[in-house]
Amino acid sequence: MMAFTIAGRELRSLFISPLAWSILAVVQLILAYMFLIQLEGYMAVQARLLGVEGAPGVTELVVAPVLYNASIVLLMVVPMLTMRLVSEERRAQTLSLLFSAPLSMSEIVLGKFLGVMGFLLIMVLMIVLMPLSLLVGGSIDLGMLLAGVLGLVLLLASFAALGLFMSTLTEQPTIAAVSTFAVLLLLWIINAASNADLGQTSELFTYLSLVQHFESLLRGVFDSADVIYYLLFVTLFLGLSIRRLDADRLQH
Repeated sequence: MMAFTIAGRELRSLFISPLAWSILAVVQLILAYMFLIQLEGYMAVQARLLGVEGAPGVTELVVAPVLYNASIVLLMVVPMLTMRLVSEERRAQTLSLLFSAPLSMSEIVLGKFLGVMGFLLIMVLMIVLMPLSLLVGGSIDLGMLLAGVLGLVLLLASFAALGLFMSTLTEQPTIAAVSTFAVLLLLWIINAASNADLGQTSELFTYLSLVQHFESLLRGVFDSADVIYYLLFVTLFLGLSIRRLDADRLQH
């Protein structure tokens, strides 16, 4: 399938860029520091927790916060990875060459999306190695860890799909990055409206919130509604990206 060929090209181009290596290094350093801080805090209260029935364990107090912190850090990182996907080709006037290739718009969009996701999955794998290192000296709730990792992957897929769509709207990568971050931030904090007495509107804001569904999975609660939400989100913005590129191809 040509989509995988495009994905491979996008992934290689990311690793050629010093930006990708810088992002990998900085994200790992930040999250490793946060991981050690959480672990130090857990060790300080571990003795007291042993005497409390039903007390949270290392997974709840160390692993879950690290995954949540990773989602916040990557909220700022993903727009930098997706901003050039289409806007750079539009600015360099190579988009017409891509349109002339024997490829469907679906293959182009899916290929670029999978390329970014390949990079993000590598980053997630490196992040997961930190909580897995706790198995050397103890045990963690692997089910809760897997649910949290699934939530993080779905969340990043949503980030990437939205970022790809924003990149199709402009020829300026900076504008694509800023607009992606702005929309993601809005969808992240929109559930704050659920604290207000807005009735059904409040429930709608809660459902639309990206973080609301992630937090459920982070607690180890696997609900198919949360997974479906992310899949619909990704499908929506990939579909909008395809339509946008179709409209551009008709103009060439």
